[in-house]
Parts: sequence; C-alpha cells; structure tokens
Amino acid sequence: MTRTFVKNVDVGVFPQARRAFQVTRCNQCADAPCVAACPTSAMYVREDGIVDFDKNACIGCKACMAACPYDAIFINPEDHCAEKCNFCAHRLEVGLEPACVVVCPTQAIMVGDLNDPDSAVAQIVNREPVSVRRPEKGTRPKLFYKGATQATLDPLAAARPEGDTYAWVEQPAGPHIVQGPTTAQSSSAAAIISYDVAHRAPWDWRVSAYTWTKSIAAGAYLVPLLLVLLGRLDAASPLWVWIAPVVAATFLALTAALLIWDLEHPERFYLILTRPQWRSWLARGGIILGGFAAVLGLHLLAAIIGTPALRTVAAVAGLPLALLTAVYTAYLFAQAKARDLWQSPLLPPHLAVQAILAGAAVLLPTEAWRAGDVTDALGWVLGGAALAHLLFVFGEVTLPHVTAHARLATSAMTGGRYRWHYRAGLALVALALLAAAGVVSFGLGGALAVAAGAVALAGLALHEHAYVQAGQSVPLA
Repeated sequence: MTRTFVKNVDVGVFPQARRAFQVTRCNQCADAPCVAACPTSAMYVREDGIVDFDKNACIGCKACMAACPYDAIFINPEDHCAEKCNFCAHRLEVGLEPACVVVCPTQAIMVGDLNDPDSAVAQIVNREPVSVRRPEKGTRPKLFYKGATQATLDPLAAARPEGDTYAWVEQPAGPHIVQGPTTAQSSSAAAIISYDVAHRAPWDWRVSAYTWTKSIAAGAYLVPLLLVLLGRLDAASPLWVWIAPVVAATFLALTAALLIWDLEHPERFYLILTRPQWRSWLARGGIILGGFAAVLGLHLLAAIIGTPALRTVAAVAGLPLALLTAVYTAYLFAQAKARDLWQSPLLPPHLAVQAILAGAAVLLPTEAWRAGDVTDALGWVLGGAALAHLLFVFGEVTLPHVTAHARLATSAMTGGRYRWHYRAGLALVALALLAAAGVVSFGLGGALAVAAGAVALAGLALHEHAYVQAGQSVPLA
C-alpha cells in the first residue's frame, strides 16, 4: 500500500543485459478519469491542477480504482478510504518540494511548473524527448519520463518470469492482478519483470452479483409490462398486478444491499444522493435505481388500493426506468477507462437482453405453477433471450479486439482463470434454451419450466462473474 513504487525490468539476455527502473505513481491527469468516475467528488482537481482526494467524502466504492489506467489508487487499510500520490500538495502549499524529490539522492525525480518557461522541468519537457504512459487513454498525464523505454512504460511489454520467481518478493495469487502478461510480451526485445507490486482487483464477486440481481429486478418488471403492451397478458392478471412488482422489488433490494456491502464505508452510502457528482455513472445509477424503486412502490400501492389508473401511471414511468436500470452499468463500466474489455459498444444492448432473459427465467416457474395463460409466451421470451445472449457472447469474444488489454482479458475469461465460470455459464444458458423449446413446442410445464428458469439464472450469474472479474485481470502498471 504505497503512493509510489518502483518497477524493475530486466532487458536483454545474459551477458548483454541491463535493468531498467520506473517510478510509478499518480499521473496527475489533466482529464482525470478517477475524478469523472467518483460519485461524491472525493477525487477532485485543485485550482493548481493537482488531482487530490477528500477522505471525508470517500465512500470507498473503488470506482476511481477501476477508472485509473495507471493502477495508482489504493484503499488505505487503516481508514478504508481511497488514497494515491497527491504531489505532496500540503508541502507545496508551504513552499516545499514533494518528499520523494527531496530524498532522491540522484535527482532522478524533478518537479516544476510547466507554465514557467524558466523552470528546469519545462525546459526538459519542451526541448528533450520525453514519454508518458498510455497516451491512448486520452487522460493527458502530467507525469513525464525521460529516457524511458517500452519495456517499463508498457505494462505488457515485459514477460512474467519463469515459475513466477520474482526478485525479493512473491506475487500473491487469488484476487490480485499478477503483473506480467500470461502470453508473450509485446516488446520486441527480451524483457522480464524482476520486481513489481501486485495490485488487488477493486471489484469482487459482490459487483458480479449486483449485475445479476439488477438484471432480475429490471427484467421481472419489464417482461410482463411488454406482454401487457403487446396484448399477450391481461392487465388485471396477478402476474402483472402483484408478482412482477414484488419480485422486482425484492431483487432491487438485494441489489442495493450488495452495492452498500461492497462500499468500504457503507455508512456513507447516502452521500451518493446528497452530494452527487453528476458525471459519475455510479451517482446517476443511484438516481435511476431510486426512481425505479419509487415506481415499484407506486405500482404496489395501486394494487393494494385497487386503482388501475395509478398502475398505468407507474407503468408509463416504469418502462424507461426499468430499461435504464438494466443498461446503465454499461456506461458505468465504460467509465473504467483502465479496462478495455468493458469498452464494448455491444454491452448496452447485451445488458438489456440479459434483463429480458433474467426476467423471463424468474417468472416462468411461477407462471407454470399457476397454470397461467402466458406460460408459452414466457417460454418464447426465455428462449429468444437465451439465443440472443449466446449470439452477443459469440460476437464479443470473436470480433477482433483492437488492444492487447482486451485480448488478454478475453483470454482470461475464455481460457484462463475464469474459463470454468464462463464455459459453465454458456452451457447452462444453452440448456435453458433447449428447456424453453420443450415448454413451447410440447406444452411441457411444471418441472421443465422450473428447470429452464433455474439453469438460465445460474448460467447468467456465472457469465456475469467471469466477465466482471476477467475484465480486471490485466496488469496496468
């Protein structure tokens, strides 16, 4: 847990070899993705351009960690708040230099004002060749490297050492992101990581589960609403009047519980609503979920007092809010600029399909048990959504990935650490498709309908876990 660490890379082959060093820290970006992703403005840009943090406003959502392309942010284990290098702003304010500059015995680290043409830093940056890390991310970093090479600047340029025998340290397994690519390095020169710091993936299984419960909540309301609009379901049916809002509200409550549980400061969750930073899709998502909860409450109130007109009002607002509940996570993941797998333009429609699949899967067993008149319709919806889900997955993994990060993440999902979650998830959804075909083609309900819904939900949960965790598996520093 350090604000600054040094990465060592051995370049070349003995006896023609050298060791390259790189100081790794916050890049003080002009367009900082951590600031845009933070839902409470705990990460902010000062007037002097320094990206600083306010621990009193931090809820520990780790969105800033997922957004940072440089792996520069961590959770302090003592106060459970996000922390990083802030350029020693408290020292600059009293005329001192950052501590790392003062203690460096060879003046390898320099600080200065780029707007001052007479400063040593401005003269180096403006006159000599310098490099920045990951310029393709568009963050406009203000941390420049003189004399650095791809072997250290590119986190995928150097290979993982044979047997994972790093110098002086062992890389932990499990949720940590092991530094070094799992395939051949991208550098044309021989390069091996000799020392580095492993970083923990910011979002664990609770975020994977949240995407699953949220899909069920959105789909359980969206599917019967669409059936009512298409004339396939009577607006007075218990499935629409009672079952849909109760199921949706239950899973929406589970979604909120998982989101709050994942926070390092769960007691501060209300700050998302009381001091929202509107560029953050985590803040926008909180408003969307709150609006959807209000719609479900209004729908249940209409059912209790027996007012169909009020239920219609709820449905008018519920259609867009249920759809937004299903898809907003695509935009939340897209704000995680560090994770190329999540930048897919197919993700919003795929999440909408997953919500339809989850909604049909959770309602089909209930409708079959009730011997309802839309069992066949739900079977058709389940089968169609399952097929669409499989086609989306096929497209996402087979379309050419434009970056090495996306390719490595896909490899970790399909053939690496998360392959069994991924493969089992696809197999179960395929089984759900076959079971739904049996329900529709042969009128088989009962146990087959229950099985179709259960395996579809299980397959979707496994796929979500593989997708969320594999997206965080590629080293960034």
